[in-house]
Amino acid sequence: MAVGTMIGASIFSIFGLGVQLAGTNLPEALALSGVYALMVAYSYATLGRKIVSNAGPIAFILRGIGDNVLTGALSILMWLTYVISISLFARGFAGYLLPLIQVEQTPLATGIVMVGIVLLFTALNFFGSKAVGRAEFTLVMIKLSVLLLFILGGFLTIKWQWLKPATDPTSLTGLLRASVIFFLSYMGFGLVTNASENIENPHRNVPLAIYLSIAIVIAIYVSVAMVALGNLPMDAILKAKENALAVAAKPFLGDWGFVLLSLGALISIASSLNATLYGGANVAYSLAKKGELPAVFERKVWFQSPEGLYLTAALSLFFALLFDLGGVASLTSIVFTVIYFFVIFSHWKLRKQYGGSSVLLLLHLGVLVAVLVTLLQYQWAMQRSAFYASIVTFAGALAVEYGYRRFSKRTIHKRMLPEEEPGTTAS
Repeated sequence: MAVGTMIGASIFSIFGLGVQLAGTNLPEALALSGVYALMVAYSYATLGRKIVSNAGPIAFILRGIGDNVLTGALSILMWLTYVISISLFARGFAGYLLPLIQVEQTPLATGIVMVGIVLLFTALNFFGSKAVGRAEFTLVMIKLSVLLLFILGGFLTIKWQWLKPATDPTSLTGLLRASVIFFLSYMGFGLVTNASENIENPHRNVPLAIYLSIAIVIAIYVSVAMVALGNLPMDAILKAKENALAVAAKPFLGDWGFVLLSLGALISIASSLNATLYGGANVAYSLAKKGELPAVFERKVWFQSPEGLYLTAALSLFFALLFDLGGVASLTSIVFTVIYFFVIFSHWKLRKQYGGSSVLLLLHLGVLVAVLVTLLQYQWAMQRSAFYASIVTFAGALAVEYGYRRFSKRTIHKRMLPEEEPGTTAS
C-alpha cells in the first residue's frame, strides 16, 4: 500500500510539474525528497513499532504533546490531506485516460471520469481491508512491471548529455523547490502506521515496511526521471504535462509504448487512490474512536462501512473539481510537513521512553523547518492563492477544533498500550 501510494503520487500525476520546476535536475530533486522522507521515517519507524494505532502520527503527537486544540487541529488537517491527495489522483487518472481513448479533455469529460473512479474504489472499500489489500497488491505488481519495462528499455537509448545537471543559481533554486513539492510524493509511507492495527507483528513489520517502501520508491523515481529526461526533449515533456511519461516512452517503445505507459499510469494512479481512500477513511474512523473527529465518522452505515468513507470520497471530488494540481500538491505538502514536524518533536520528547538519537532528531527538525520555509516561499512567488489558502486552512482547522471542543466538551482518550498496563513490563 505504501509503494502504491507513493509511486502514483508524483511519477504519473505531477511529473510534468517537476520538470517545469527542476528541469534536468529532477532526478536529484527526487532523491533529495527521499532524504527528507527518510528523516521523517526515522521517527515513524521508531515510534510505530511500539505505538500500534490506526491513528498513526496523531497517536504519536497525542503522546508527545498531549490533548489540546493543536492536536485536534492536526488530526483534522491530516484527514484533509488524504482528501486532497485523492482529488490529485482522480484528476491525474482523467489526465491519462482521456487522451488514451481519444476524448477531448473538457471539464465535463474530466469530471465524469473523476466521479467514476472515486465511486469505484469507494465501493471496493465496502468489502473491508482484505479486499483492499488484495486489489492493491495486484495493482502494484502490474504497475511496477510496467515501470521496470520503461526503465530497462529507456536506459538503452538515453542521451546522457540531456541529463547533465545545471548548477546555476536559478536551476539550484528550482531543484530545491521541486524537492519540497515532491516531498508530497513520499507521504505514502505513513499509511503503514495508519494500518498498523491490521498488520501482523507490527513491532518488526511497521519499521521494515516503512524503510523498504521508501528505498524502493527512491530507486524507481530517480530511474524513471532519468529515462524520461534522457529520451524526450524538455519542451516535449512540458507540452505533454498531464501524460508526460506516456509520451516519453514513444522514442524507444513506439506507439505501443505510449499505450502501455498510459495503461500503467491508470493502474498506478488507481492503486494510489485505492490505498489513500482506505487510509483516509481508516484514520477518520480511528480518530473518531479517540475523540479527534466528530462522531459522524464512527457511525456505521451501508455494508458496515463508516460514514467517514463517504465523506472522504465526497470531499475528494469537491477538491478535484475546484483546485488545480500544482496548488493541491503544494498545500498538501505544507500540511504534511507541519504534521511531520510535530511527529519528530513528539519523538524528541518521548526519546527516553521509546528510543532515538537527540542529535538526529534535532537535525531532522531543522531540515523540516527549512523545507517548510522553502515551500512557503515558492507558494508566495508562484502560487499566491495557494499561500493564502494554506493560511486559511490552518486557521480554519484550529477554529473548528476550538469550537467543537467548546460545543461538545469532549477530551481525547489515549488507548493504553501493553507496556503501560498495570502489572506488565515494557516490550
